[in-house]
Amino acid sequence: MTHSPLQSLVDCGTRLWLDSVDPELTRFYQARGTTGATSNPIIIGDLIRSGRFDDQLQQFLKEESSDEAAAWRMTESLVADAQSVFADVYETTGGNDGYVSFELDPLLEDLDCTLSVVERSQRYVDLGLKWAAGQPNRMIKVPATPGGLGALEELVAGGVSVNVTLIFTDRQYREARDAVWRGAQRRDSFDRFKSVYSIFVSRVDVYAETHAPQLSDSARGLVGLVNAQQIWRENQQFWEDKNLPLQQEMIFASTGTKNPDDPKEKYVAALAGSDIQTNPPSTNEALDAREGLVFTRMVDLLPPDDVLAEIAQAVDVEHLEETLMTEGLQKFADPQKALLQVIAEKRQACSSVS
Repeated sequence: MTHSPLQSLVDCGTRLWLDSVDPELTRFYQARGTTGATSNPIIIGDLIRSGRFDDQLQQFLKEESSDEAAAWRMTESLVADAQSVFADVYETTGGNDGYVSFELDPLLEDLDCTLSVVERSQRYVDLGLKWAAGQPNRMIKVPATPGGLGALEELVAGGVSVNVTLIFTDRQYREARDAVWRGAQRRDSFDRFKSVYSIFVSRVDVYAETHAPQLSDSARGLVGLVNAQQIWRENQQFWEDKNLPLQQEMIFASTGTKNPDDPKEKYVAALAGSDIQTNPPSTNEALDAREGLVFTRMVDLLPPDDVLAEIAQAVDVEHLEETLMTEGLQKFADPQKALLQVIAEKRQACSSVS
């Protein structure tokens, strides 16, 4: 029997989560080995713009006086539907898989937000507890910002499964992981303790092209991969002696190539074999169209030591984090504003018809 490229990726040890909560696509890819999903305002906004959910949205608009409340109702509905698709995975794995990530309010990181870091952290805690309540296979997505990091211990202590996102450096990863572990140790039991850490890959290479142009041909295009692999290895080492019932894992995110000269499978192939990859539908389509493509475990194969040393010397990690977080936060908040705008437009259209 010939397996598809995506099936070979799953067979070599990677778990696939779909970067979408489109009801049709979650069911389509669940039948092809996908075991979870993630959501964000871009995904929700695109689904609303499609017009496929106008009837449901109009009902929410009638029931909610604010566009923000209607947006969250729609988000919750789409995420809950995806959760139902992967509920069996959650049950059969005892809570190790089958999650759908729910992103908390990105406007907490907007440049116009006047809340202090402490106030933002408390808001993340309040929202996380609210949206996680009664949703065992919902994973709350929290950014690795000062406000988000400050919320992790309380969220995890409160029984919430977390997906820490917008991670670019090992400093962010360690601060997040340590806060999560402190929270876990405050629980009565580790039985349902689950955390994942989303490391962004291709954006790091985009940064390196501009800010580390002196890299040799041997090192160019490998900064994002090396960064992800090293953090993955550190995560493996940290948790291996904790004897926990569930895996505390990395999510390899931003695995779509940005350089047109790179093969579409560059990041997917190099990180294959362990933990989780979140692929948008377009990446899955491109991979499965490559007849004969077979993935094997590569995640623990680092470049030679001289290449690692060159990258370490050429890349200013503090500047990398500062630059990518500034860009990332804009990409984090702007889609939420766009989502609210499309809701407002839908409300106006609904009012004019009625």
